[in-house]
Amino acid sequence: MPHVKRRDFIALLGGAVALPFTASAQAGERPHRIGALMPEPENDSESPMWVSAFEQSLAKLGWLVGRNIQIDYHWYLGEVALARAAIAQLLPQAPDVILAVGSPAVMVAQQATRAIPVVFVGVSEPIAQGFVASLAHPGRNTSGFTNFLEWSLGAKWLELLKEIAPHVTRIAFVFNPDTALYATSFFPAAEAAASKYAVELTESRVHHIADVEAVTTMLAQDRGGGLIVPPDPFFMAKRKSIVELAAQYRLPAIYPFQFFPTGGGLVSYGVDIAVQFQQAAGYVDRILRGAEPASLPVQQPTKFELVINLNTAKALDLTVPPTLLALADRVIE
Repeated sequence: MPHVKRRDFIALLGGAVALPFTASAQAGERPHRIGALMPEPENDSESPMWVSAFEQSLAKLGWLVGRNIQIDYHWYLGEVALARAAIAQLLPQAPDVILAVGSPAVMVAQQATRAIPVVFVGVSEPIAQGFVASLAHPGRNTSGFTNFLEWSLGAKWLELLKEIAPHVTRIAFVFNPDTALYATSFFPAAEAAASKYAVELTESRVHHIADVEAVTTMLAQDRGGGLIVPPDPFFMAKRKSIVELAAQYRLPAIYPFQFFPTGGGLVSYGVDIAVQFQQAAGYVDRILRGAEPASLPVQQPTKFELVINLNTAKALDLTVPPTLLALADRVIE
């Protein structure tokens, strides 16, 4: 399948106003309002791409920012407390739809309102987390797009890390339980794979970057250390720090999204979040035209991308097998 490249999403946010539209606010009517809870910092390199993907997809459906819709972005930096503060600021703005990015955003949105429709992206196992009743019939006021539905991906991450760094014998499965408690569900499959590959796998719960540094310092005591980073809004917002720590302590690490290796990480295997923003625009459009979230099935990912940063591999003295390079959707050189 063709790889969706970063440049496909980078565009001037105002460029959409030239596109044709079919939905328009009548004279005197207020534009529809969308409140967005975003896990990344506003000045993060990914944020403009996600915003552009969302707004340009809405424009193609007839919704133009400044004309018939207004979007209020709130940046919660991967922290639950900030997500709660953001939803408290958002609700008085009376949004017609809430775009919730990441599990903390969905959790606080559902706790705050059962009346306003919620469309989510970047969420793992929404049934297990209690966000929806089922994929086909979500119920309540929430539906959206999952990034991972197979707990077996825990094994896939470990296998890929061992293939690219066969010397690794001690791996920390690191996550923040405040923002990604569901991450523990990936652990059993990873643990089974660890037994197969004679790897010692430990579950490392962290709450701050200082905790991550303690883990990486421990792993760096011998050459066999490595990291598995499952999907976690905390690490999405703090990815620069964790990538730098992995480089500082010379630890091979595998991540869930392509923006980790594009930012210097070694390898990732997962979905393209920007594509989910495009898809979310379709659900927002349907809700603004009268659809109920309970009638919109939760959509599962159809493609996972393998991205390898060869520069990082060389810096770690790793030789990536040609078979793995041939399978990669993108190789950074």
